[in-house]
Amino acid sequence: MDFGDYRRHDAVGLAELVARREVSAQELLDAAVARMDTVNPQINAVTLDLRERARAEPAHSGPFGGVPFLLKDLGAALAGTPTTAGSRLFADAVAQADSALTAAYEDAGLAIFGKTNTPEFGLWPMTESEFLGVCRNPWDLSRTPGGSSGGAAAAVAAGIVPAAHASDGGGSIRTPASCCGLFGMKPSRGRVSFAPLGEGWAGASIQHAVTRSVRDSAALLDVACRPQPGDPYFLAPPAEPFVEDAAREPGRLRIAFTTAAMQSDGLDPECEAAVRETARLCEQLGHNVEEAKIPGDVAAMQAAAGAVIAASIAATLDAEAERRGRPIEAGEIDAPTMATYRRGQGVSAAAYVRGLQALHAYARAEARLFETYDVLLLSTLGSPAIRIGWILEDPKQIAERLFAFMPNTQAFNNTGQPAMTVPLAWSRSGLPIGMQFVARMGDEATLFRLAGQLERARPWFDRTPPL
Repeated sequence: MDFGDYRRHDAVGLAELVARREVSAQELLDAAVARMDTVNPQINAVTLDLRERARAEPAHSGPFGGVPFLLKDLGAALAGTPTTAGSRLFADAVAQADSALTAAYEDAGLAIFGKTNTPEFGLWPMTESEFLGVCRNPWDLSRTPGGSSGGAAAAVAAGIVPAAHASDGGGSIRTPASCCGLFGMKPSRGRVSFAPLGEGWAGASIQHAVTRSVRDSAALLDVACRPQPGDPYFLAPPAEPFVEDAAREPGRLRIAFTTAAMQSDGLDPECEAAVRETARLCEQLGHNVEEAKIPGDVAAMQAAAGAVIAASIAATLDAEAERRGRPIEAGEIDAPTMATYRRGQGVSAAAYVRGLQALHAYARAEARLFETYDVLLLSTLGSPAIRIGWILEDPKQIAERLFAFMPNTQAFNNTGQPAMTVPLAWSRSGLPIGMQFVARMGDEATLFRLAGQLERARPWFDRTPPL
């Protein structure tokens, strides 16, 4: 199978070819590996090569039987391989067993042949760790692919795989999907188990995937919905498969939209224009669309999330220091991570609890909007993909630049609602601009139905980077 044939199909389509014996699983893996060898030296998306492990695996069955797949090097354990979380500190942290999500992927027949780049501990909306190196955007090698699932998105956009595992604690699925012209769904809290690990960032983080097609995202979420005993957050699998929702019409939805930048001063003009154009598109598709104001105390939410995340990082690193019997020293983790660690060590137990209470208060305020509307539309990011190095190059402006780039994603990690980015717009320079849609807690079905409708109305599958 040559690259042109390989790239013409999404993951569901490739699995159908294998099931009909029109192509073998080995041929698919060879095509994926060949593409990786061609483009990865330029983008640094895949940081652990597991091709030989994949080739030694037995024949694949299941709904994704034989489809090549990549795991993010954060949050999902694969037995016998390290999960570094983008940090030299965990370079030798070899997993003894698969995590629940990895087991679900393998049971579905996915052929895992590598792990993808991520910033240290998934802390940043760009992928530039000292340990794993800079990951570049296939649309423009001077730009970031986003983060923290930047390696996953770069690999999918560059055609190495049609879909890849990703996770999202503050926008880490939606940000790179927007930067790379992909579909990215952050599921509801409790939809995908983190077992055997604890929930990431007090339940803000959720795992799923970045994909080129809507149906791939829906079908992958179907196989990932396997609640485990003792999960602290729990949503039962849907009564009907999400992949069927992706093919259904959504009906007439009540859609609120805003051109606000929730955590910064404003959107890039091209992003603002894209929101208004997408609102018009939704209206043309028959939906009731109104401009609305988002409720809730964003500043309190942002401060609380910062404290909770920093405390979570401190807990991880303190546990590692205790395990090895000596403290974490400067130089063992990146300098910005060390700053977060120090901040987290100063968060008291009472401050942590107050942070959680503030996040819950924000979620309750946000939920009121969805008593009136089915869906909220807003820009995924504050701008198209930024230049590599821009956020960290001036220590005095890190926070300002961080939220100028990602003003609209973190809120919905803290509410736990499902949120997706859809590649519906492009900048004058040819960079993708994702549009974000948010629904009620547990209502991925509505988002998948709307996404399928938008995909049919404004197809993006064949729009690929020049790399």
